[in-house]
Amino acid sequence: MTVGARIAVIGGGYVGLPTAGVLAQFGHTVVCAERDEARFRALAEGRVPIVEDGLADLIAEVVAKGTLRFVRRAADAVRGAEFVFLCVATPEGDGGAADVTFVEDVATEIAGALDPGAIVVNKSTVPVGTAAAVERITGVTAVSNPEFLREGTAVRDSLHPDRVVVGADDLRAAQRVGELFSETGAPLIVTDKITAETIKYASNAFLATKLSFVNALAGLCESVGADIRDVVLGLGYDRRIGFDFLRPGPGWGGSCLPKDAAALVRIAEDAGYDFTLLRAAIDVNDESRERVVRKVVDAAGGRLSGRTVGVWGLAFKAGTDDRRMSPAVAIARRLVELGATVRAYDPTVPTGPGTVDLEGMVLCADPYDASRGAHAVALLTEWDELRDLDFSKVADLMASPTLVDARNLLDPDALRRAGFSYAGVGRS
Repeated sequence: MTVGARIAVIGGGYVGLPTAGVLAQFGHTVVCAERDEARFRALAEGRVPIVEDGLADLIAEVVAKGTLRFVRRAADAVRGAEFVFLCVATPEGDGGAADVTFVEDVATEIAGALDPGAIVVNKSTVPVGTAAAVERITGVTAVSNPEFLREGTAVRDSLHPDRVVVGADDLRAAQRVGELFSETGAPLIVTDKITAETIKYASNAFLATKLSFVNALAGLCESVGADIRDVVLGLGYDRRIGFDFLRPGPGWGGSCLPKDAAALVRIAEDAGYDFTLLRAAIDVNDESRERVVRKVVDAAGGRLSGRTVGVWGLAFKAGTDDRRMSPAVAIARRLVELGATVRAYDPTVPTGPGTVDLEGMVLCADPYDASRGAHAVALLTEWDELRDLDFSKVADLMASPTLVDARNLLDPDALRRAGFSYAGVGRS
């Protein structure tokens, strides 16, 4: 078992911070490099700059114990490190391919500062062959150790993973990386680098396809008059299917599923394989968002020009402040394009009176302000606080009490008793 290892984590974001915090809690000495000045300043001052349940307490605990500290430069973090985890962004690039510029830049930056026996660990989601490329750039052993974290539960997922996957050509290097996570008790899957990189994309692509399936099924339910809630119950109790990712909504988004699905389609194309199933899942996701837009248009009286729409939620899901590739933002942007004045609220978005963001939305301090004068309200992120609103007050504030619940979060009968016209997803 690797005890008290010296570890560098490059990147203090949604993957890097939970990874650094949990490794430090396991008793390893961790140095985390974050080059973004504002984010580094927050971390240096003891503030966690992202919304993630339990992360602030975890970081405070390990910093106080002296097992985690922060630096600006990646080269400073890796000096003397036995293991270097790359947790940098790999955004969607041209044609859907993952852009590995940040990975390559960091590998180049740290190459001269690495100890000869160091192991570089790719935790970022990267195309097949990237770990091998990092190995060539750095001149040391590189392995693939993909993350399977869900935003909002990243700390819990790091402490209690379903599995730990390590891909390497050097079996001993793979075992050493696996031992860093031995305290989790999770099964260790050791394979080659390319297979490990493919496992990550395959996992996210499968989840995206499952979400697209339930959203397409919700559309069918609306057409035939079935109730998606009961259909999901009938599916979920089948142990071969399960309940996870069987929640219909406005489409999937966030920093992982959209770009990873697009990247896997591109990987397949480059290899000469037409991944038609995954391309169809992406098409269904686009249609799911447009279906919610049509519901809002109908709820507002058939047109949006000159109308006001309240939007509740901008994060791609509850429990995080991440709005990258958020279906909520995409839908709100589309409503603006169609001529609506959009008054938006999200508990993670800072606001000021009458603030207008770059998307052309008026950002509001609470859900009541967002519903003021609205001809329709669209609930787009499943924040629990929205369950407990005074809906009689909401109705009084609106120009017309109509609500599109794109997350099926609320009780339609209770809303109708409060005078609302209600539309959910997949509900007759």
